[in-house]
Amino acid sequence: MAAGGFVTLRREVIACRLCPRLVSWREETARSKVRRFAEHEYWGKPIPGFGDPDARLLLVGLAPAAHGGNRTGRMFTGDESGNWLFRALHRAGFASQPESVGTSDGLSLTDCYITATCRCAPPQNKLLPLEIRNCRPFLHREIALLGNVRVVVGLGRIGFDAALTAFREMSLIDYRKRPLFAHGARYRFGRFTFIASFHPSQQNTFTGRLTMPMLDRIFRTARAAVAVTRQGCH
Repeated sequence: MAAGGFVTLRREVIACRLCPRLVSWREETARSKVRRFAEHEYWGKPIPGFGDPDARLLLVGLAPAAHGGNRTGRMFTGDESGNWLFRALHRAGFASQPESVGTSDGLSLTDCYITATCRCAPPQNKLLPLEIRNCRPFLHREIALLGNVRVVVGLGRIGFDAALTAFREMSLIDYRKRPLFAHGARYRFGRFTFIASFHPSQQNTFTGRLTMPMLDRIFRTARAAVAVTRQGCH
């Protein structure tokens, strides 16, 4: 049942044209390309989440990059942000290899599923509130299908807030005061643990706001939290 649900969801995500600004941008970017990828065939469509359907760890990012995910058809793939993320995931034992270059590269995730606040590459990496709301039902459906998830890492403030909002809207968590975003912040809501992380964007990694040891600590924390759920502690 769950496998069929993911297949149906993937098909519906790819077909979505609900946000005209994002449709126009992702398709124009796929046509015009950039010089270093001039010979590449761009994906140019919304990008489904991917990973282990039995995952206990869920990662929620911002949106695909114009010449990364929008080109390759996989989240966090084909750009420097993805290189940072998958090196950390590999070291923590969640990814089979330390890089993600394309959908046929053999990468697999274990106990981890990756998705985003929005499935289309936005202009200047900026989403409008309506676009975030339009895409949230897809996140709801992923959460419903990922019945084993107990640990959620929000990559960036927007990804962290999107995850909190979705889980709250689904009555899976509740809070009186909205949890504050800070790198490494950790919150427990019943059986769910939420961890906040700076996004591995070039803006953060080039300036040193996020270092590799900082990102490694996030996934060591996530690994430890997942291990607790494996022991049956809720």
